[in-house]
Amino acid sequence: MQAQLTRTAAPSGAPCTRAASCRPQAALARLQAARPAPSTRSAPLARRQALRSAPRCQATAAAEPAFEPQVCVVLGTQWGDEGKGKLVDILAQQYEIVARAQGGANAGHTIYDEQGNKYKLHLIPSGVLNPKATCVVGNGVVVHLPSLFDEIRGMKERGVTLDGRLLISDRAHLLFDLHKEIDGAREAELAGTGKQIGTTKRGIGPAYSSKATRNGVRVGDLQRPEQFADKLRKLSQDGFKRFDDFEYDVEADIKRYQDMASTVAPFISDTVHQINEWYDQGRKILIEGANATMLDIDFGTYPYVTSSNPSIGGVLTGLGIAPNKLGAVIGVAKAYTTRVGAGPYPTEIFGELADELREIGAEYGTTTGRPRRIGWLDMVALKYAARINGLTHINLTKLDVLSELPEIKVGVAYKAPDGTLLPSVPEDLDLLEQCEVVYETLPGWKQDISKVRRWEDLPENARKYVQWIEDQMGVHCKWIGVGPGRDAVVVKPLGR
Repeated sequence: MQAQLTRTAAPSGAPCTRAASCRPQAALARLQAARPAPSTRSAPLARRQALRSAPRCQATAAAEPAFEPQVCVVLGTQWGDEGKGKLVDILAQQYEIVARAQGGANAGHTIYDEQGNKYKLHLIPSGVLNPKATCVVGNGVVVHLPSLFDEIRGMKERGVTLDGRLLISDRAHLLFDLHKEIDGAREAELAGTGKQIGTTKRGIGPAYSSKATRNGVRVGDLQRPEQFADKLRKLSQDGFKRFDDFEYDVEADIKRYQDMASTVAPFISDTVHQINEWYDQGRKILIEGANATMLDIDFGTYPYVTSSNPSIGGVLTGLGIAPNKLGAVIGVAKAYTTRVGAGPYPTEIFGELADELREIGAEYGTTTGRPRRIGWLDMVALKYAARINGLTHINLTKLDVLSELPEIKVGVAYKAPDGTLLPSVPEDLDLLEQCEVVYETLPGWKQDISKVRRWEDLPENARKYVQWIEDQMGVHCKWIGVGPGRDAVVVKPLGR
C-alpha cells in the first residue's frame, strides 16, 4: 500500500519554522561549542539539465582550511547514490590513505577531475585521482578480481596508474562468477512472486552468504594454489545442489584465477596491520562507505537491503580499526532522496515532477543504469541514520536540482493508521507502507545556483533550507553540493 501524503504549508516567501521545543537544542549547543577555527536568473529545464551534465572547473571563491581529523569516515545516510564519491575525492587531496570497508562492485561512485572529466568507480576507492594517496580495499569488501582489473586497466588508459598504491586485504572474500549466476537465479525465482529484491545481480548477496556459511574463498588463498582449487570446487557445489539448471565450469575458473594470481600478488597485503601501523605513524586515513544506512542489512528496510553493513559498524569490522580512532563521521545526504530497486519509500514522488527531477539530477544508476525512484527529503530516516552512525558533519548534495521548484516538501514524521506518530523508522515494512507522511513545506528560490561557490552568495531561501535541516539535525551541514564537478561545493560556516 502506497503511503498517503499530507502537506503543511508555509507562507509564500517565508521560511517554514517549528517550535523551539522541536529542535535538538542540546546538540546545537555542542555544535557551537565545537566550532572549528577558520546569481543567476531561473533557467528552463533543458538549460538546468545541461548545466549538470557539462561541469566546468572554476576557481573556488574562498580557500577552505585543511580538514584536520586523522581518521575521517564518509557514509551514505539514505538509500545510496548520495554522491559520496565526490566528497571522498575532494577530501582525498588532504589524506594519504583512502580505504573501502564493505560492499563490492555493486557500489557506483562518480567523480570528476579538475578538467571536468568523469570517472565511474565500483571497487577502486574514490581517492584514486590523488596520485599521492594509497588506496585500500579492506577485508570487509567482496572482490570480483576480473572487474577490479578492468577498472585498473581503464584508469591506466586514462593516465591514472595504481602501481604501488593499491592494497587488497588478504582477508577480503573473493566474489566469483558463480555468485553472479546464483544471484540472477534467485531473482528469477522471485520474479513470479512480486517479491524481487531488485539486486544489481553482481553476486554480492551470495558472496556474503558464502562468507557467513564459512565456505568462502579469500584473497589470501590465491597464494596457496592447491588450497584455493579445493575451496573453489567445494564452494561451487552450492550452486549445483541448489539449482537444477546451474551452469558453471569450476575447473576453467580455477585456472583463470591461478593465472591471475601472479598479477594480483603485488597488491595483496595484511591491511588490518597496515592501517593500524599508519595510524600509529600519524598518517591521515579517509574511509569511504559504499551503499547507505537505509540499505544496511541490520538497520535498513530489510529484506530490501544490501548484504553488508554500510553503517559505522561495517567500517570497524571491514578494516579492523578501533572506534576510538575515528575523528569525524560525515553523513552524505541528497537535498531530496532517491532509491533504486524495490522496497518501501515513504516520501516517494510520482508523475511529471519525479520525471523532471530525475532528468535534472541525472538520476540513473552508475552500476546498473536503472532510473532511480525520486522522493522528498525524509528527516525521519535522516535522523535515524545520524543516531546510528554518530554523525559529526553532513554533506548535503545536489541542492541545485531543486532550484526550479517554487516550494519544497520535507517529510518530518510518520503517522501510523491509528494516528500515532512513530518515534523512528519502524521494523515492520507493512506498517511503514501504511504510514502517512507528515510534511513541512519550505519556499524555493527559483534561481540557478550551480555557479555559486560561497555560502553568502546562495539565495536567501536556499540558505534557509540548509539551515533548517541543520537545526533539525543538530549536525553541521558543512559541505553543500551545487553541481557535479569537484569545485561545485559551497562550504557553510558553522552557525550561519
